[in-house]
Amino acid sequence: VHAEPGNQAAKDLLADIWEQIGYQQENPGLRNSFLAGAFELRSGIPEGNTVNTISADLISAMGTTLFLDFLGVQMDSRKAESLPATKINLTTPENGEKFAIELSNATLTNIEGYLHDDPDLEVSMELSELFKVMSGQMRFADLINQGLVEAEGETLILDQIAATFVAFDPKFEVLPGTK
Repeated sequence: VHAEPGNQAAKDLLADIWEQIGYQQENPGLRNSFLAGAFELRSGIPEGNTVNTISADLISAMGTTLFLDFLGVQMDSRKAESLPATKINLTTPENGEKFAIELSNATLTNIEGYLHDDPDLEVSMELSELFKVMSGQMRFADLINQGLVEAEGETLILDQIAATFVAFDPKFEVLPGTK
């Protein structure tokens, strides 16, 4: 398959093998990878429109914790390598949520229910304003400049972190050689 990418008979044979391996897997992640790879070998990578995973409905159901986790997944660590280690406290006064957010080693993490003792940035905002950020309607920096969000410390880091986020292309090879 790798030596002759146009050889459909070889792709079909490898797809049969991957399909059988997939059927025998107990681990659902491995099973899905092998079955998706078999599908791609037979049919190619699926074409057409992709689903918008950042819809208002999804974001409104997501909640703050899941949103912060989503930001960590959206970060391209190669772009974040040059950023300094940073501690951020985020609070939403109306519901009492508090988060200790940390950027360290090109990774963005958060812990709900805790705050850093010595943060580089403290942000306090209403949930309605956080929803605007979550849905992409506003940037943290714009809300801070308009006085809608209280921030104390290094606010520039928010734009630097935002610059590391990437939109993933879901049309990729699940297993090598299926393209």
